[in-house]
Amino acid sequence: MADLVRRPFWEKKTLAEMSASEWESVCDGCGKCCLHKLEEHDSGEVYYTDVACRLLDTSACRCGDYTARHKLVPDCMSLRQSDPNDLYWLPYTCAYRVLAEGRELEDWHHLISGDVNSIHDAGMSVRGRCISENDVQGIDYEDRIIHWIE
Repeated sequence: MADLVRRPFWEKKTLAEMSASEWESVCDGCGKCCLHKLEEHDSGEVYYTDVACRLLDTSACRCGDYTARHKLVPDCMSLRQSDPNDLYWLPYTCAYRVLAEGRELEDWHHLISGDVNSIHDAGMSVRGRCISENDVQGIDYEDRIIHWIE
């Protein structure tokens, strides 16, 4: 029983059981969910591009207007409202997907390392690897598909 008490909340609770602040703290800050994606209709395979949502601060890897994001970007997904079984489109390394699949957080996750920059230091974020949709016009997203996301 004492072992259960000492375990961190993300090991004791499901995503659905987490409080709002616990839920928000799970985000690893990679920014990968904010990249534009293409989904193949027949196979359902998801392809990431290096083009980020216009709200993503590509240096901080955080939303520039998190509170109003759904109003400003109507197709922005609300992960909290999603069925954990439908998180297949998130990268394999995403903390929400990791926990939904019963895996352990990586050493570079800030809840493990204690350092919010460890994800960037480990090269697991989009920092320096993407462009904002504000900086491009008339692009063919198929030409922007990337293969470095797990």
